[in-house]
Amino acid sequence: MTIRSWLAAATASLIGLSSVLSAAPACAADAPYKVLVFSKTAGFRHSSIPNGIAAIQALGSANNFTVTATEDAGVFTSANLAQYQTVVFMSTTGDVLNDAQQSAFEAYIRGGGGYVGVHAAADTEYGWPFYGTLVGAWFSSHPAIQQASVTVEDRAHPATAHLGATWTRTDEWYNYQSNPRASAHVLASLNESSYSGGTMGDHPITWCKTIDAGRSFYTGFGHTEESYTDPSFTALLLGAIRYTAKRVDADCSVPTGSSSVVQGESYASTGGVQIASHGPAVGGRTAGFIDNGDWASYPNVSLSNVRGVTVRVASAGAGGTIEFRAGSVTGTLLGTVAVPNTGGWETYRDVFTVLASSSAAPLFLVFRGSGGSLFDVDQFTIARTAVTRQGEGWTSTSGMQAAGHAGATGGQTAGYIDNNDWASYSGVSLSGVLGARVRYSSGGAGGTIEFRASSPTGALLGTLTVANTGGWDTFREAAIPLTASSSTVLYLVCHGGAGSLFDIDEFSLLS
Repeated sequence: MTIRSWLAAATASLIGLSSVLSAAPACAADAPYKVLVFSKTAGFRHSSIPNGIAAIQALGSANNFTVTATEDAGVFTSANLAQYQTVVFMSTTGDVLNDAQQSAFEAYIRGGGGYVGVHAAADTEYGWPFYGTLVGAWFSSHPAIQQASVTVEDRAHPATAHLGATWTRTDEWYNYQSNPRASAHVLASLNESSYSGGTMGDHPITWCKTIDAGRSFYTGFGHTEESYTDPSFTALLLGAIRYTAKRVDADCSVPTGSSSVVQGESYASTGGVQIASHGPAVGGRTAGFIDNGDWASYPNVSLSNVRGVTVRVASAGAGGTIEFRAGSVTGTLLGTVAVPNTGGWETYRDVFTVLASSSAAPLFLVFRGSGGSLFDVDQFTIARTAVTRQGEGWTSTSGMQAAGHAGATGGQTAGYIDNNDWASYSGVSLSGVLGARVRYSSGGAGGTIEFRASSPTGALLGTLTVANTGGWDTFREAAIPLTASSSTVLYLVCHGGAGSLFDIDEFSLLS
């Protein structure tokens, strides 16, 4: 390199660093602290790593923290980590820590340490379940670098407070193996209609969470070298560092009442399950080749405030059941759903069951059945909201009457139901609904309940079969998947044989 070219490069570097310093809000009032930047790679190595390190060093100089940059995994000991308030994984890739180093880092986080994952940090440590929980989601694929529109969902967090409601930028846009919204607080997401190659639909790109006493932050931004002289991005990094180092607080709680979608093949560990390719599957892959006793774990799925689950399955085999368990393969049983033969390995059907909540983790799916390959799991969607209506609380009805029953909720049911009777319930949001749970009784012939939108002959959302329960005061519960609708008027239309068929005590719409 000539002196002239060296001076040009040095000048460009200084200009870039000065833009970082001028862009980031000054936080010199923070008590001094230390940040470890770790950039070891065991896979693809990003050319932007030196730029990222330089940007964080410049931020530290202006904001009262010192930076140690290393690729030596030997620094991951309990004694050494204790001096740092947060650790930045700068586009790490592959397996970068051994078992002892992993244990030390996990203890550091759970004991109150901080973690910031940048871009390829999601392409790291696939075999370590805790890291999956920490980063929030693992990398799956990416299209070419291109411009996209970012939706800023939280403009109060110190990492995103400087941004507008939308942010147009150019980067390499990761698709992830699972949606982190189930277990993390999403700060920004991608509008997949603004670029090509997105595969997630709901596509978080930056999020935060807490793990015991520790704090975690991840952003998918940061592939390009230019990112690290972008004032908006460096300000985001500063906010992430200050948040995880506990120099500023923020709400990183997981919103309740929001459903979460998990790809079947996005498991962290498994006993027997393999990934199968199927064109009609969401993302083209499923959890497949499932035999009796096989299992898969999903550490990124929060089990708090769980109401139910819809599972998209396919089977040309014997079918079987899926057990949802908390904590381990033999952990607390949250619910069981039956999987039928759907007519082919690429013929998909939704099945639904009610689930109990749990404070334990991770989620395990345990598969039961006989006769070779049982079924494939494409994806499952966990419902977290339940809206309950009393059967007799209709807006209007044709044929039904309120019936008194001591064992019914509130002492009454929708009763005296004959073939073709119906009831409507207005003010019911059917947008985002996943399934329904119905409490009923029958001393008669039983029959079916059709869930329809807008009218007795409106769009069919789902059908529940109701059996004789042994008496009008003997109540049972059943659940079915439902199709969402934009309507706010639900009709229950009842069919069956002669005489009184069944009573409806109450129903819950789960979303």
